Amino acid sequence: MNLKFYKYQGAGNDFMMIDDRAQVFVQRQDIIERLCDRHFGIGADGLILLQKDLNSDFKMVYFNSDGRESTMCGNGGRCIVRFAQDLGLIDSQTSFEAIDGLHEAVLEKDKIHLKMSNVSQVDQFPSHLFLNTGSPHHVEFVQEVAQVDVKHKGNQIRYGVPYFDEGANVNFVEVIDGNALKIRTYERGVEDETLACGTGITAAAIAAFESGKISVDEVSVSAVGGELSVRFEKNSSGGYENIWLTGPAEFVFEGNFEVRN
Repeated sequence: MNLKFYKYQGAGNDFMMIDDRAQVFVQRQDIIERLCDRHFGIGADGLILLQKDLNSDFKMVYFNSDGRESTMCGNGGRCIVRFAQDLGLIDSQTSFEAIDGLHEAVLEKDKIHLKMSNVSQVDQFPSHLFLNTGSPHHVEFVQEVAQVDVKHKGNQIRYGVPYFDEGANVNFVEVIDGNALKIRTYERGVEDETLACGTGITAAAIAAFESGKISVDEVSVSAVGGELSVRFEKNSSGGYENIWLTGPAEFVFEGNFEVRN
């Protein structure tokens, strides 16, 4: 298999992009895992296929760096939108299909606004909150996020009760300046801390509002890899809708790879 790839990143969360409208990419876990490996492959937090879709501009198929197809990725969603623009498929706005349904996006020169899935429920526990923003997220508020051993503690929570093998992404969040957040995230499927996680940033903003730690519905969030923002509306049923994740999405480089068995 000899194909062209493109590398994109959103706030340091990096992805291999493949134009798979002809659907020739072989979706094998071992191949994807090898390509994403930072020592023996190209290196990425995940691999994303852009495919044709009958009802929208394109379809996004996302794989974690462990080679398994995964749930929605917010930074990956913004990156594939920029990729589609660079391919000449879209202009300043788009809609595309992902594993959790249809998404809209608005493009600007230095950032992309991505509409996320509605959140119907936020579960609060004494130590954390849990919600699904297209991917499942455990959100834990801490005093100093810089001091957290994210890889060790995140791994323990990710495989622990009640998540077990299916797992959840684990976010450690610090409230700063009254209504802004700092975040660090352990991502399942990557099995390590990533520089940013779009669905995690979305989850943190909603969890902070739901728990009364912030009082605004447009939140600035500082991840290790950059600055993002989330805006949302709480509906009469107690859920959240009109959720928009905003942040950068940039081309890094392109190349070709050949996979030999």
